[in-house]
Amino acid sequence: MVPDIGRGSRTHGLLVYLYGPGKREEHTDAHLVGSWDGFAPDPGRDTDPQVTLARLTAALDLRVKQAGDRAPAQHVWHCSVRTAPGDRRLSDEEWSAVAQRIVHATGIAPDGDPDGCRWIAVRHAEDHIHIVATLVRGDLRNPRLNYDFNKAQAVCRRIEEEMGLRRLNAGDGTAAKNPTSAEKFKAERTGRPETSRETLREAVRQAVAGADDEKEFFTRLREAGLRVKVRHAPSGDALGYNVALPGDRNRHGEPVWYPGSKLAPDLSLPKIRLRLADGTAERATPSATGGRPDWSPPARERRSATGIAERAAVLLDGDDDDAAAQLVGVGELLDAVAQTSPAATRAELAAAARAFERATRSHIRAERADTRALRSAARGIVQAGGALGRGEDSGTTAMLVSTLVLVTLAAARWHSARGHAQQAHASRQAAEHLRIAYRQAAATPMRVLHDQGRALPEAQRRTHEATLRAALPEQGERADGMPTKTDALVATVAQAEQAGHDPEALLQQAIDMRELDTAADVNDVLVWRLRRLAQLPAHPGEAPRRLQTGTRPTKISANRTSERNAPTAAPRPAVTDPRSRPPRR
Repeated sequence: MVPDIGRGSRTHGLLVYLYGPGKREEHTDAHLVGSWDGFAPDPGRDTDPQVTLARLTAALDLRVKQAGDRAPAQHVWHCSVRTAPGDRRLSDEEWSAVAQRIVHATGIAPDGDPDGCRWIAVRHAEDHIHIVATLVRGDLRNPRLNYDFNKAQAVCRRIEEEMGLRRLNAGDGTAAKNPTSAEKFKAERTGRPETSRETLREAVRQAVAGADDEKEFFTRLREAGLRVKVRHAPSGDALGYNVALPGDRNRHGEPVWYPGSKLAPDLSLPKIRLRLADGTAERATPSATGGRPDWSPPARERRSATGIAERAAVLLDGDDDDAAAQLVGVGELLDAVAQTSPAATRAELAAAARAFERATRSHIRAERADTRALRSAARGIVQAGGALGRGEDSGTTAMLVSTLVLVTLAAARWHSARGHAQQAHASRQAAEHLRIAYRQAAATPMRVLHDQGRALPEAQRRTHEATLRAALPEQGERADGMPTKTDALVATVAQAEQAGHDPEALLQQAIDMRELDTAADVNDVLVWRLRRLAQLPAHPGEAPRRLQTGTRPTKISANRTSERNAPTAAPRPAVTDPRSRPPRR
């Protein structure tokens, strides 16, 4: 059950809308289901609705007129309450009880208070009602409405449980502001796929992803085509900023400006400055990140980011509140990947970034907030530009996205352990979008690897399959009950050996990096870990690079790409025999 609260100044205008046909003729059988005294006139049940509508307006506004100048300018309190999709149809009597509990909980009209505000509840659809109240009490004082939205949310959670309705996740006050009904109608009227508020929120998030300083942030906003207005103090220092979409104007022909803080709590200028103060680490050279100079910049940066994302997942797996900072960095990394990805995966990656945005905010504040490695990875990806949807670029996109799936699942567990239901749900939603994007990016390179695995000589293939069975004895089936296909993993192990690595040692190193229980396909995860550790091409059509003579073939650091920039973390428990790990879920 979802409450949505707003304020206004025109009682009659709101009633005309509620009893009218609606924007798309969606209002049917509008009528009262409750009121302050149970005797309010009902235009929906009267033979002369226009006269009755005027009488109802006068009755609701009576105390407002009596209060005169003491009445608040926005004296109309409006709360729509909607059941969740799939809920049963509530009767008028049940909706009346819902309205009475909400006006009591919010302080509009407490039970037993003869001076409570005047209110009505109008129903014009099966799944929701509208509560309208005027904010002057019988003693001509204003009601105390502190935290009315939080109180309405809390009572709705209790109503859901008592009425057997779908129980929604409780909010914690850190969510971004939802678009208003007027904004939604305007988007539909102008043919936009989403509201201006949502478009601007995503554009600002992408502008801050990996930005080095405040100047670069504002430059990115303007380069994205947004109108930007910076508010300055008399000293010349910036106090805040507003953004607007070109062509988005109000009825007076003026741009519709949105302050950053109204787009999302963490997009105000002070919050962005805190993030920028953490800085971005100095970009490492290709040799320092283990990259090959002949790989394209987008491919090289995605490889580097994969190792950094792995480390973020390890930190989130720990029971440390300071990992909250990693969530912000992961959000920036997702935004950077989404805006630079090829068309085939961009939609799902953008959806993952939008979903995970909710997971980046909670009331937990990290005392040692160090996100330099993740912010540096995001900056590197943005500066490297868009990746092509083929070759090494496609392979490294699949490599990174495969890791990001596990990172978002680690974020879901971290939030669940702290009772953050909305953030945990958002993390799982992001993981689902990332899984779809992964399948799109990995389709070609994995098909080539499967073909290469099947083309190996039988004796060589049997040797590598035995190595895999010894290291992963429990991986006979996938989570959906289907048998696993190890062709791609066998091909990768064979190529690692050809490049001069010890297959058994390298495979164990990949297994020990992090848990594999949450992986939908363990083989796929290991393929990309091995190819990154062994510096094999992410696109298997390229020939693997052989180690130089005398080079030690194993024990490439699992986090070599991020050790220089990553924050210090508690040591991870050693992994012994892989058979001792808990069974996969």
